[in-house]
Amino acid sequence: MTAPLTPHDDSSSDPAPAGAVPSPGPELPEAVRDEAALARAEETRLEMRDAAIVAAAVTVAGVLLGLLWMWLAPRVPLISDGKAVYLKNTEGEQAIGADGWFALLGLAFGAVSAAAVFLFRRRGGIALVVGLAAGSLLASVIGWRLGVWLGPSPDVAAHARAVGKGVVFDAPLKLAAKGMLLAWPLAAMAVHLGLTALFGPRDPEPVLAWAPEASEAPPESDRA
Repeated sequence: MTAPLTPHDDSSSDPAPAGAVPSPGPELPEAVRDEAALARAEETRLEMRDAAIVAAAVTVAGVLLGLLWMWLAPRVPLISDGKAVYLKNTEGEQAIGADGWFALLGLAFGAVSAAAVFLFRRRGGIALVVGLAAGSLLASVIGWRLGVWLGPSPDVAAHARAVGKGVVFDAPLKLAAKGMLLAWPLAAMAVHLGLTALFGPRDPEPVLAWAPEASEAPPESDRA
C-alpha cells in the first residue's frame, strides 16, 4: 500500500498569469518628492528670469528700429504758398513707402531676435515665448514713436512759416497703417517656432512595460 500523495502548492513559484498587469512600485519617499518639487520650482524661476531678460533686450532693440526707419523711410515733400500747405508731388508714393520700410525692418528684426533668443535658450518655454512676443511689440511701438520724434517737425504750419513761401520741406514721418506694428512680433513668433521645431531638444520616447497578452499560449514547461 502506498501513501497518498500530498498535494504540493506551487503557487509561489508559478509565473504570473497571462495578461496580468504588474502592480505599481512603492511610492517615492517624501524627501525625494520634496527634492523634485524644489527642482521644478528652480527651473520655473530660471525660465521667468530668462523671459524677463529676453523681453528687456528685445525692447531696447526698438531704438535701433526707430533710427533705421527714420533714416531709410522716404520723405514726403511739401510746399507752402503762404496761405496753405500742399503736396509738391500729388502722385508720389512716399507715404506708402514709409509704412513699407517699417514693415520690412520689423520682419528683419523679428527674424534676428527670434534666432538670438533660440541660441540663448534652446529649450524654449511658454514664459520665454511670452517675453519675446511682449518685447517685440514694445520694441515696435518704441521704434515708431522714436522715428516720429526724431523726424521732421510734426507742426506743419509752423514748419511752413519757418522755411518761407515756395520752399520745399519734409512732411512729418508717420505710420499710416498701425497694423505694421505687428510685423516684428509675428515674424519673431514664426521664426522661433520653426527653429524650435527643427532644432529644439526632443523629449525622450516613453518606455512601455511589456505584458503578455491573454491569448498567448503558456510556455512548454507550464504545459508539461
